[in-house]
Amino acid sequence: MYTTLANLAGIIPFALLVEAARLIFEPFAHPGTTLDTMRLWWVCGGMAASLILVFLCEIPAYRSQFRGAYSAAADGRSRLAEHLRKLPLGFLNKRDPGDLANMMMGDFTMVEHGISHLLPQMIGALVMPVLALVGLSFLDWRMALALFAALPLVVALVLFTSGIQRKLGRRHIQAKLDAANRLQEYLNGIRIIKAYNLTGERFVRLERSFKELMRQSIRIEGLLGPIVLSAIACIRAGLTLMVMVGVHLLLGGSLDLIVFVTFLIVGTRVFDPLSTALVNYAEFRYHEQAGERIVQLLQEPVMMGNRQPPEGHDIELKRVTFGYQNQAVLKDVSLRMPVGSFTALVGPSGSGKSTVLRLIARFYDPGEGQVLLGGEDVRKIEPEALLRKVSMAFQDVYLFQDTIAGNIRFGRSDATQQEIEEAARQACCHDFIMKLPNGYDTLVGEGGCTLSGGEKQRISIARAILKDAPIVLLDEATASLDPENEADIQQAIDRLVRGRTVVAIAHRLKTVRNADNIVVLDNGRVAEQGRHHELLAEGGLYARLWNLQQQTGGWKISS
Repeated sequence: MYTTLANLAGIIPFALLVEAARLIFEPFAHPGTTLDTMRLWWVCGGMAASLILVFLCEIPAYRSQFRGAYSAAADGRSRLAEHLRKLPLGFLNKRDPGDLANMMMGDFTMVEHGISHLLPQMIGALVMPVLALVGLSFLDWRMALALFAALPLVVALVLFTSGIQRKLGRRHIQAKLDAANRLQEYLNGIRIIKAYNLTGERFVRLERSFKELMRQSIRIEGLLGPIVLSAIACIRAGLTLMVMVGVHLLLGGSLDLIVFVTFLIVGTRVFDPLSTALVNYAEFRYHEQAGERIVQLLQEPVMMGNRQPPEGHDIELKRVTFGYQNQAVLKDVSLRMPVGSFTALVGPSGSGKSTVLRLIARFYDPGEGQVLLGGEDVRKIEPEALLRKVSMAFQDVYLFQDTIAGNIRFGRSDATQQEIEEAARQACCHDFIMKLPNGYDTLVGEGGCTLSGGEKQRISIARAILKDAPIVLLDEATASLDPENEADIQQAIDRLVRGRTVVAIAHRLKTVRNADNIVVLDNGRVAEQGRHHELLAEGGLYARLWNLQQQTGGWKISS
């Protein structure tokens, strides 16, 4: 509303300018009349006052226009981030991280620019020509028709080429995404590039993506530019046609000189906003595709479920089959993990151990079969309520760019400092935290890059201890620990799992010898299960893995 009022106020000085020109040319058009100087002074004063009015109208228009656009973008980013959190991990893993980051920042920036700049300018640019067409039609419909005669041709040209604009814009956006993804890949792998001196062929994809972006940028400018300029030229041709018609009518005596001068003044100014509208329209159509990408992502179905978790904490997999990208990882797997039991998952790499944990936490839903918690299908349970029942300590630990205390507090947001320190002591990381420059207030680099692998794992265990959930999932939680700390961490894990339903993945079989049930997975199927001594007696895959680890325990690198 404020923007429309500001645009209407901007017409007042222009209308007063036309009136001033009429007063000045009145004596020349009608000999014998005198210049009405008093009225001219009033018009000049009105122009000065109208400029102040325009300024006062622009202030609220500017505030509402930009504040509304940036507020909408900020809310949209928050909504998209919340939506991403609720999507299945399978969907996120299929998308390139650079694509999602560019959508969160780049696409929303384009939407911001479209709402705050392009759309208001287009509306404002169309207000003056429409009012000018209506007003001039009352002065002389023939001159008004000549002035805007090319407008239908311009509209047809813009509509006819809109498909080309969209196609070029889509290719350019895709080229930008590819370049961003390749750059992200390059930065993430910079240590490998340095370590192996990959200065040649490994840069080909990055260089190729930059060159493709250059080609698409040149193409969109080179093809859309002439279209927009042609449309502008067609519009401005109306001024030439209007002059020719006006001269003809003047010579024929059917047009007043003052009317002709009025059309000249208006005609020289009315096409500037139309030219701006054409340029903004082409840019707006380009930015529109960014909005479509955002809407398309927001329409992706989230993981559903509206029931609260049951009281029971026993876990069961019933004939579960699951795979990544049409490649089966688990095949007809059935397992039962009673409440308060310790179940260990062992087996060769790629046998599906981590996938079982992800299905229990409902990071994914099974393709076939059921995952039950307390007898309830987890697909019927509200995902966030389900995760409140689960503590996790995974092998690949990610720490946020926050303080040590802030990262541990992710386990329970309302935890006190005393509770955080107690969890850290139980996870055997209090001592090394106190040696850091600012103790628990020390900032951690992104992903935990300022800490060692063992330190990150201990903080993740502290996070799980603080959460105090009835179900504990451990993915080789002692893999990055040195022998000096392994015994202490094992005691911390023993405290963490006491009285809880525990599912743990272990490659070092000695850490799960006391498990209530050891499940051996091989090629996505349950090969055998039982207690440690039972599996050794069977002499199957578990016994073979155990013997191999016993034999390799004394290996060393020879000189």
